[in-house]
Amino acid sequence: MQILTGKTIPRRTFLRGLGVTVALPYLDAMVPAASILGKKAAAAAQNKTRFVAIESVHGAAGSNTWGASKYLWAPQKVGREFELIPEGALPSLEPWRKYLTIVSNTDTRMAEAFNAPEIGGDHFRSSAVFLTQSHPKQTQGSDLYVGTSMDQIIARHIGEDTAIPSMQLCIENLDQAGGCYYNYACAYTDTISWASPSEPLPMIRNPRVAFDLLFGAGANNADRAVNRKKNTSILDWITGEVSTLKTNLGPSDRQRVDQYLENVRELERRIQAVEARNTSGEARELPEAPAGIPDSFEEHMKLMFDFQVLAFESDMTRVFSFKTGRDASSRAYPESGTNKGFHPASHHGGREANILDFNLINRYHVSMLPYFLQRLKETQEGDSNLLEDHDRIRLADGGRQHPQPSPLPAPAARPRQWHARRQHAPQGARRHADGQRFPGTAPQVRARQHEELRRLDWRARHQRLTCGCKPARHPEREPHVISENRTSS
Repeated sequence: MQILTGKTIPRRTFLRGLGVTVALPYLDAMVPAASILGKKAAAAAQNKTRFVAIESVHGAAGSNTWGASKYLWAPQKVGREFELIPEGALPSLEPWRKYLTIVSNTDTRMAEAFNAPEIGGDHFRSSAVFLTQSHPKQTQGSDLYVGTSMDQIIARHIGEDTAIPSMQLCIENLDQAGGCYYNYACAYTDTISWASPSEPLPMIRNPRVAFDLLFGAGANNADRAVNRKKNTSILDWITGEVSTLKTNLGPSDRQRVDQYLENVRELERRIQAVEARNTSGEARELPEAPAGIPDSFEEHMKLMFDFQVLAFESDMTRVFSFKTGRDASSRAYPESGTNKGFHPASHHGGREANILDFNLINRYHVSMLPYFLQRLKETQEGDSNLLEDHDRIRLADGGRQHPQPSPLPAPAARPRQWHARRQHAPQGARRHADGQRFPGTAPQVRARQHEELRRLDWRARHQRLTCGCKPARHPEREPHVISENRTSS
C-alpha cells in the first residue's frame, strides 16, 4: 500500500492503551517508498548490531586436562573443519555451525586469588570477571569495585537509539544482599553487568516482570494485579489502535503485525499458565520462587529467550546479558542424565567418571541455545531475519572453581558472509596445561601478576582514548575488552 500512496509511519510507532505500550516490529511502511532515500533508510533500519552475553557458571568438563584431551568442549581442529563430537558438550550446535566461532584457550585469570586473603573465593569473583575482565575488590561493604562490563560498553554505542539501552536477565535466585563468603559482597555473584566499576546492575529473574517492563502492562502495580486476576491480555487494551494501524498497512505488513502480536500473546499466555500452575496449591520444586518463575529450567530458559526475541524484533533494546546460573548453586538437572548437583559435579577431582557426569550438565545447558537461534532465524526483519542480520551472541562458561582455559562458542552474525571456525587464543592468554597458574616462587608469581595488571592498565587507557570513556579512579581495574574477530578466513 505504501508503494502506491507514499505514506510512511515512524519506526518508533507504539500502540498505546490504558497503561499498555506495545512497540512494533520493522515494517515496510516505515520506509519511504520507491526512492533512493527509501532504499538507504531500509538499509539503515536493518543494519543494526545486537549483542547477547550468556553466562554459565562452574566451568566446563572440557576445561581440565583430561576433558581437553577428549575434546569435550573445544574441537580438536583449528579453522573451519572442526568437528563437534557426539560425546562432547556442543553437538547440539552442529546444525548451526556456519554461524559458530569457537574461541579456545581462554581463561578468567582475573578471578584468581592475587593475595592470601583472597584464596578460596574464586566462586565469588568469577561472575564479576566474566564481562569486565577485572579483578574485584575484596569487600562486603558498599565500596564495590571491579570494572565496566562489556555489555555496557557496547550499550553506550548501540543502545542510544532504543527505549531501553540494555536488559539483564537471570535464571536463579540472585536477590541476596550484603556479604557472601570469603569477604566478598553478594553483588559480585549476583550480576554480570556493571554500568561502572562500582555500579552493579540488577538482573530480572521473573518472566512476568520482564514482560511488564517491555510492554508497560498496566499503569501501576495495582492495575497489573487486577489485569492478572481477570486473566486478560494486554492486547485487549489496544484493539482499536491495531485496527486503525492496519488501515495504513499493505498485506505483507498486516500479516507481519498479526504474527508479531500473536507471538506477544503466546508469551503472555505461557506466563499466565506458569502463574496459574504455581498458585494452584500443588507442591513446587522451587517453593521460594515467585509465581511467575517456572520450576522447569528448560521452560524458564525458553521464556527468557522468547522475551529477548520480541525485544529485538520491536527494537526496544539491542543489548542483553543473561546469567543462567549462580556460582556455588547445587541445582540438579535430571533431564541432563545425571542427578548430581551442578556445583558438586563441577568438583570432579579429575576423576574420569565424574568429569563425564559434569559434561552431561554442560551438554544439557548448551542444548538450550538452538531454540534461541531458531527463534531468531524464523523472525523476519525486512528482507532478512534476526539471526542473519547483525546479532552477536557471546556464550561462555564464565565461572569456574579454578579458573583455567576454556573455549567460548560464539554464534556471531556477520553482515553478508558467514564462516564457521575454531580460533585459538594466543598462548599468553592461558594457564599452563598441567594446571599450575604460574610457574616459579611466590615472589615471581606476584611479579608476573603485577606485570599483568600493568599490561591491562595500558590497554584500558588506550581503550578510554579510543572510545571516549571517562577516566577511572582506579585504572588498574579498568576492563580489558577483547573485541570479537570480524575478519573472514
